[in-house]
Amino acid sequence: MNLDLTEEQELVRRTVREFAEERVRPVAAELDREQRFPSELVAELAQLGLMGMTIPEEFGGGGSDTVSYAIAVEELTRVDSSVAITMAAHHSLGTLPIWYFGSEEQKRQWLPDLASGRKLAAFGLTEPGAGSDAGATRTTAELRGGSWIVNGSKIFITNAGTDITACVTITARTGDDEISNLIVPNGAPGYTISPPMHKLGWRASDTRELSFESCEVPEENLLGPRGEGFRQFLEILDGGRISVASMGVGLAQGAYDLAFEYAQRREQFGKPIAKFQAVQFKLADMATEIEAGRALVYKAAWLKDQGRPFAREAAMAKLYTGELSHRVVNWALQIHGGYGYMEESEIARLYRDQKILEIGEGTNEVQRMVIAKHLGL
Repeated sequence: MNLDLTEEQELVRRTVREFAEERVRPVAAELDREQRFPSELVAELAQLGLMGMTIPEEFGGGGSDTVSYAIAVEELTRVDSSVAITMAAHHSLGTLPIWYFGSEEQKRQWLPDLASGRKLAAFGLTEPGAGSDAGATRTTAELRGGSWIVNGSKIFITNAGTDITACVTITARTGDDEISNLIVPNGAPGYTISPPMHKLGWRASDTRELSFESCEVPEENLLGPRGEGFRQFLEILDGGRISVASMGVGLAQGAYDLAFEYAQRREQFGKPIAKFQAVQFKLADMATEIEAGRALVYKAAWLKDQGRPFAREAAMAKLYTGELSHRVVNWALQIHGGYGYMEESEIARLYRDQKILEIGEGTNEVQRMVIAKHLGL
């Protein structure tokens, strides 16, 4: 058993950490306050080759492994979740469906721009009445004269309405008991994108509601075989859970770092609060849980790289890191005391950003259902 990272993986960590510290941290609070999409940072992420890390180089990607990708997501989230989710949702949910299930023509058409980061892609699964019960999709697509006519709506969709968004892959009912996936280009007739939604956290990421009213989509934009949509998005969600689990570790690490530094310089009763056993024990618990969560995430990513089953481990990692990040950021804010409760403090932003990690990409309850199924229950 060798738990060392490779030289390439260590290089990814150093590179992304440097970028996050030098380019993201100085503007993260401003982006959050203004709820402004980080267009300039996304362009720089693209230049670094991070927007399509695991896509083969022949299609414009980086050809990296999943462990490296998890490290990159972790390091970005350590500083800012909005930038991290923009990269992660584009890669895991927007681009990988086309790489996994697209025809050769679809790959040649879409992947070069998406994998290079010149364009963004979104994944439209959640609907107003179909969240955890994703199989309850009500959006429909009927084939008429060489086009799919789509009617319905999607909600809470990341990256769908930016200036560089190219497409969204949606699930739709193409028959009475049949769900398929379709690539809907931005600008398709009958496709309407709402103004940005206002959120508790992830305020600088792009989140929209999508409406389809007799929306015309070319017949050739069917992704994979007709009727395979349900199986496809379950596979996509398995991989996406590694992304969100990496965010859980990254946010927890960022919160721990802030608390550790603050405890060193904040003095009470004549000495730094880091000298008090109550604070020391909290920091010790935080560090321990982060190490455990990171091990779960890296194992799930490693299994995926080995071509072995990883769905159970990905669900475990997502569940555990979502809950550990809740505990860690709560303890970190407690260590900051009243200063942590002020919006100008960095820990306050992390506190707000954390909650979605227990909801997005499958709630904690859904993760437990997935894990129970893998346990044979």
